[in-house]
Amino acid sequence: MKPIIIITGPTAAGKTSLSIDVAKEINAEIISADSMQVYRGMDIGTAKIMPEEMCGIKHYLIDEFEPENEFNVAIFKEKCNNYIEQIYSHGKVPLIVGGTGFYIQAVLYNINFKETEADYKYRDSLWNFAKEHGVDELHKKLQKVDKTSADAIHPNNVKRVIRALEYYKQTGTPISLHNKEERQKKPAYNFKYFVVNLPRDILYNRIDKRVDQMRKAGLENEVKALMAKGCTKDMVSMQGLGYKEIINAIENGTSLDTAFEKIKQETRHFAKRQLTWFRREKDVLWLEKDKFASETELLEYCISECKKIL
Repeated sequence: MKPIIIITGPTAAGKTSLSIDVAKEINAEIISADSMQVYRGMDIGTAKIMPEEMCGIKHYLIDEFEPENEFNVAIFKEKCNNYIEQIYSHGKVPLIVGGTGFYIQAVLYNINFKETEADYKYRDSLWNFAKEHGVDELHKKLQKVDKTSADAIHPNNVKRVIRALEYYKQTGTPISLHNKEERQKKPAYNFKYFVVNLPRDILYNRIDKRVDQMRKAGLENEVKALMAKGCTKDMVSMQGLGYKEIINAIENGTSLDTAFEKIKQETRHFAKRQLTWFRREKDVLWLEKDKFASETELLEYCISECKKIL
């Protein structure tokens, strides 16, 4: 099997800088496994890597879609597989970097996304239910029939909640069970899967500082510019952390201070869910950064592990 390297972990753990250093050492090109950095014009709220930070390392799935476009795990898998083959053709190593665990899993285990015929009538009824009763009440519906999916999907991710409910209605089977069965497949690659992590108090402090920096960098103006282009909170792209909270504050005339505190809180919750996901994954190498004496030692460990399959 061909080699592939994965660097993931919770938001604000330090994946980006480590990935650049690793890519330089192993002659890699990077594919982003971030569900929001793929969108153009969404730079500040996604903590997107900027061209000058890439240090000459080619990146894929950054700034490739407009915010109004559909982007999901099936599209990611197709695009990522194509880019993996391109990278091999360049004589380089594919390095997948990002915190969207389901995306990484889809590629690593070649998960089949079993398609069911769209039930638009039922789908519309769920959207209307969410608008009338709120996203939390919709999420409770999923909790009753598929607790595993409900635990993995945030209530604000209405589209995924509806998709899981629609799948259950059509098949009588939780979509989480289908995904679990797919995960029993053997990996499609010879891989090293690193999960970068920090002690919770340090990670949460980094998250809070990152959100403060986003505010200082102009996240409010970024959101206003997107709204001026026609972006609405119903779009998948605008469900991203930082965007929906600012849109709600602008539309409802509520405090931006409250909105930014909400972003911090929701990001901390998101990081916790990410870690729960990664702990369920098989054959991962945890990089507990506080256990390494320096960034150099951390990098040397990563390189030594990568060389075992390269």
